[in-house]
Amino acid sequence: MAKTGIYVSLDIGTTSVKVVVAEYIENQINIIGVGNAKSRGLDRGIVIDIDKTVESIQRAVKQAEEKSGIQIRSVNVGLPANLLEVEKCEGMIAVNTESKEITAEDVRNVAAAAVVRSTPPERQVITLIPQEYKVDGFEGIQDPRGMIGVRLDMKGLLFTGPKTIIHNIRKCVEKAGLGLDEMVITPLALAESILSDGERDFGTTIIDMGGGQTTTAVMYEKELKFAHVEQEGGEFVTKDISVVLNTSLTNAEALKINYGYAYPERTSVNEEFPVDVIGQNEPVKVNEKYLSEIIEARVEQIFNKSKAVLDSIDALDLPGGVILTGGAASLPGVIELAADIFKTNVKLYVPNHMGLRNPIFANAIAIVEYVAQLDDIYHISKLAISGNKPKAKRMTEAAVQQPASEVKASDAPTQETAPTNNESKETGVVGKLKGLLSNIFD
Repeated sequence: MAKTGIYVSLDIGTTSVKVVVAEYIENQINIIGVGNAKSRGLDRGIVIDIDKTVESIQRAVKQAEEKSGIQIRSVNVGLPANLLEVEKCEGMIAVNTESKEITAEDVRNVAAAAVVRSTPPERQVITLIPQEYKVDGFEGIQDPRGMIGVRLDMKGLLFTGPKTIIHNIRKCVEKAGLGLDEMVITPLALAESILSDGERDFGTTIIDMGGGQTTTAVMYEKELKFAHVEQEGGEFVTKDISVVLNTSLTNAEALKINYGYAYPERTSVNEEFPVDVIGQNEPVKVNEKYLSEIIEARVEQIFNKSKAVLDSIDALDLPGGVILTGGAASLPGVIELAADIFKTNVKLYVPNHMGLRNPIFANAIAIVEYVAQLDDIYHISKLAISGNKPKAKRMTEAAVQQPASEVKASDAPTQETAPTNNESKETGVVGKLKGLLSNIFD
């Protein structure tokens, strides 16, 4: 259940920086302020100029402050899925107190035991999400505090990412004069926010089409099972229009917004519009279908790359189908084109909040909703990776951590684990996904 209070999200995108101020009252969200500023200093979702990015953040924050009437002192910032790795981890400790009643300190200690691992110098732990606790062998416990026991076990998911990306985002927030409450993995927050309970359980693919990159994520059995980042997005459509029609990027963006359609079969050669061409004294007439074919070529390439990685794990057979969101997904005809390519049910997610009914705000809204739902157990466990790690009294070894394969979001398809003999007995997408990913999550 969401806690009453004010939550602020910061979504640093390639084309724009969004800030959303939300107020939770009795588990109901009310958006009270929004900021949306053009991005500078980013390329393909990655910070390449800290000072320019800081200026963009400050402009978006100022807008949100003016609309909400509050001073923003800290934010919850979204992290892109570039090179994201997810590992299964386990910890085990002896309960510290003489009464053997499990306390918050024990919860911190078992989390610390679970994250004892060797992290490569270029990577950093982002967060730890507890999944289940065991007290003296009794499983399925979500909050062990107050229970009596001798041994406490925890199973969880450990998320790590490139240290450079994490550091640069943190630095931008700090230089903008803001505190940092939470760093939220954007595709995880998005899946938790926009999917129904059944879609998270039975399996659904989310494709977030941003300006500089497209993120494909698979949610199955209520866990983020797979993520992939393709370094192409809506900006590339604009650049294609600019190059092919020999017009400026500003004109190309206007053409995309005013006349663009991603599905040529629904367009006409008889509908024409003027285009200012570099080197020409007079505008040149271009028909609607020709522009649509330019747009289709790039969007089709993006979808085909996503399809290739999804086919490798048969995720397109999941009953939830594909949900598109992000600014580039709002272009007319994208849904029809995606349905032709993915051969499954495809729908567009649009936020239903007043004044924010545009897919570009999906991530910013998802971040505040995700953070508001984080419980006390998460915050206690977070102390184990924040640098304030209490010494855990171990029962046997320093930690019990089972090596696992990694779910990666990268710029190229990842190699998945082959099914075992036992898993091969199951057929269909459920069996294949369980086989491919059983070493990670089972």
